[in-house]
Amino acid sequence: MKTQAAVVIETGKRIEIEELTLDKPRAGEVLIQYTHAGLCHSDVHIAHGDLEARLPMVLGHEGAGIIQEVGEGVTRVKVGDHVVCSFIPNCGTCRYCASGQQSICDMGATILEGYLPGERFPITGPRGEYGAMCMLGTFSQYGVIHQNSCVKVDDDLPLEKAVLVGCGVPTGWGAAVNTANVKAGDTVMVVGIGGIGINAVQGARLAGAKNIIAVDPLENKREKAMELGATHSFASTDEAMQTLTDLTRGQMADSAILTPGLMTSEIVAGGFSAVGKGGVVVLTGLNKLEEQNIELPGSIMTLFRKTLKGSLFGDCNPTVDIPRILGLYQSGDIKLDEIITQTYTLDQVNDGYDDLLAGKNVRGVVVHSHN
Repeated sequence: MKTQAAVVIETGKRIEIEELTLDKPRAGEVLIQYTHAGLCHSDVHIAHGDLEARLPMVLGHEGAGIIQEVGEGVTRVKVGDHVVCSFIPNCGTCRYCASGQQSICDMGATILEGYLPGERFPITGPRGEYGAMCMLGTFSQYGVIHQNSCVKVDDDLPLEKAVLVGCGVPTGWGAAVNTANVKAGDTVMVVGIGGIGINAVQGARLAGAKNIIAVDPLENKREKAMELGATHSFASTDEAMQTLTDLTRGQMADSAILTPGLMTSEIVAGGFSAVGKGGVVVLTGLNKLEEQNIELPGSIMTLFRKTLKGSLFGDCNPTVDIPRILGLYQSGDIKLDEIITQTYTLDQVNDGYDDLLAGKNVRGVVVHSHN
């Protein structure tokens, strides 16, 4: 079958819309009609070449949709099921899945190659075989994906909101709740209030943090953070330091969650300075894979017993945490409607990324049309 998709053909060039051909699902695979896709900064990293991916690649790794067809041996979903896609698949049996660390499932090894197990490319087009970002490629009307990337959700959940729980919401929420292990009464700083940072704020609030300091140079982002649970907001870490010192009587933050668009050594150093003894600095933002962006005084780290932790997918287990977070949305404990700034058609995907890079959006969503 044919599908319209947004493709990165060359880094640094505009994303192009192409008509591509999809193979039928084989064993373990499903055909999904994507209804919605979230615009996440990681797609920009591939388009700009910060993350080196095999090209051409269908972009999009935050997605939701409806299963149209299933291949042989598929047990996780059936035709007609509503699903949220997990941007890291989970096989359930590798060492990491089996020990409750689905976010580092071994199947995630090929997310920048974009093929399904067995080096299979179900998408072809004028440039040969096309990869799909994170084995999903949600900026396409349809996709053939592995069942291990699918999490079934209730039919009555609005997919245009649920879509965010495939990447941005669990990544931010889990960075606070799981990686930083925020406790009632804690002081937390979140640096960078986009689609990830806003959910770190929500996670910290839900975990019972007493002080939540949001840091972002843009006023619209700071306002959104204050609306969704931050207690203080500042344009920079430097500006936040005095208030942070006063609020904690000099003990500083229990954790700093770093969620910028591009992680720099300055941001890491700022987070490190903001946490006190026994404090945790959580890294969720990315940069080029070879970029050396951590330069810290090791003796201070030792003497103050500080911890620096990487967090992928918020250390979440998608099969459990995607339904859990959606349950919190249904009960009003996590806001999703309020973080969607703007919706776009597939043809407007470049506009969506221009808006993201210009700081206009907390989260933008592509709404797919199907003729």
